[in-house]
Amino acid sequence: MATHTSAQSQEPHLRRHIGIVGLLFASVGSIIGSGWLFGALNASVEAGPAAVISWAIGGVMILLIALVYAELGTMFPLSGGVVRYPHMSFGSFASYTTGWITWVAVATTAPIEVEAALQYGTKYAPFTTEHTVNGSTVHTLTGLGYGIAVVLMAVFVVVNYYGIRWFARINNVLVWWKLAIITLVIIAFFVAAFHGSNFTSHGFKPTGWHGVFSAIATSGIVFSYLGFRQGIELAGETDNPRRNVPLAVIGSVLLTGLIYILLQVAFIGALAPRLLDKSNGWAGLSFANDFGPLAALASLLGMGWLAVLLYIDAIVSPGDTGLIYTTITSRISYAMSRNGNAPASLQKTTSRGVPMVSLIVTFFVGLIVFLPFPSWQQLVGFITSATVMSFASGPLVLAALRRQVPDQERPFRLPGGHVIPVLAFWASNMIVFWSGWDIVWKLMVAVLLGFVLLVVFTVTGRVTAPKLDFVPGAVWLLPWLVGLTIVSYLGNFPEKPVGAGNRGVINFEWALLVLFVLTIVVYVLAYVFRLSPEDAQEHIEISRHEAEVTDEQLAGAH
Repeated sequence: MATHTSAQSQEPHLRRHIGIVGLLFASVGSIIGSGWLFGALNASVEAGPAAVISWAIGGVMILLIALVYAELGTMFPLSGGVVRYPHMSFGSFASYTTGWITWVAVATTAPIEVEAALQYGTKYAPFTTEHTVNGSTVHTLTGLGYGIAVVLMAVFVVVNYYGIRWFARINNVLVWWKLAIITLVIIAFFVAAFHGSNFTSHGFKPTGWHGVFSAIATSGIVFSYLGFRQGIELAGETDNPRRNVPLAVIGSVLLTGLIYILLQVAFIGALAPRLLDKSNGWAGLSFANDFGPLAALASLLGMGWLAVLLYIDAIVSPGDTGLIYTTITSRISYAMSRNGNAPASLQKTTSRGVPMVSLIVTFFVGLIVFLPFPSWQQLVGFITSATVMSFASGPLVLAALRRQVPDQERPFRLPGGHVIPVLAFWASNMIVFWSGWDIVWKLMVAVLLGFVLLVVFTVTGRVTAPKLDFVPGAVWLLPWLVGLTIVSYLGNFPEKPVGAGNRGVINFEWALLVLFVLTIVVYVLAYVFRLSPEDAQEHIEISRHEAEVTDEQLAGAH
């Protein structure tokens, strides 16, 4: 072990350069990306004025998940924590599977943010063009748009190359800008016009509760909250994780939740009633320049100056979030490699503490993603479900660790025993279900592809994990994945005639009950078949050793 320690201490490692403001802003900056630019319109079309309820419920559900990670993140403040935590309680198979789902989610987020920026930018150049896909209007990249997308992805890599210190400095400035713009939009919409009749004239809940909950998963609502994870992923790079991680994770969700609800209210109130009459209600609501709905509404209100700011922000906000997710994707690869579940080359860092090989992989995967998903609308549901699934293991890990290491110091301890972890896991399952069968089956295909890669990595000796720990992971992972797939197939999200995709056998009310039963069954299986305290402690000690070596390197860096 001494030799191993000496060898590792000679290597460059990630550096702790992020303070409380930097960590909070990493989460807030990631949350306020492209979702708010499209979410207010999309949610209104899906749920009408009840979209306000959708934003509130979505925020509460994400907050439940965030609370779980606030405890885990302060117990073990390691970069790539979402990947490492399942490894501690359930071993390599669980950490590989959840890590793969996480990597798929984050690797596709930078591309979607680039697509959002270029969609708004279509006002000035033909970056996207309008198409109809499965009955929905989408704005897909043109040849020029793809070329610019490549350049933007390359810029993300260059900024990250100069290390986390420069990332934090740039991000802090951009987040202040994003907060200022979204606040200005809310105030301007309220001042310019507020038609209270819009909340009732065409029905407050025109599509019922089905529309309210469907909007949470498919309109960009949950997608708009998902950035809270950066407070966890960068926990190993902050100077005071005990204080900073809970504040960043919980604070970012509460702050942005309030902002989003106010924006939705302002958007609904600012609409001229004739727009709703012309579209025969909320389902047909659209604008002439619907590639930029908020900017289009600002123009209709006579605020051309605000429209210009929104078109500028449509580059800044998604661009900043794309920058953050490029950082996070490279660190997920880094964490999977440290766990022994991915090729060792992915954990190599430069003298600046940057996982360069992981960055390069992130860049090329992003370019590939543009090909099958050339529009924001085609990617948002997939990313939402994949990201929520990657979070879903957190509550199970939390429950297991409380039995495996009951005496472990917990600077932030979640109250209520199993209540919040169970609710958080249930919330995760519901969000995936609400995204609809069209999304779920594609996600499960991606998971199967991950299993194929695991076999390839194992056969070729590209992974270094000493043992797979198959049973502690598979005993709950496989029933969970299969159960979600079956419930989604039999469900009624999105609403379709029987035989058109999902079967519609399970209605909304029964789905809640079935998913709750699935939640309890999987939760109990994970709790019962967790690793032994001795095995869990071994995995934890490896992670703790890595953190100690990192601290030694970072102390020298200062």
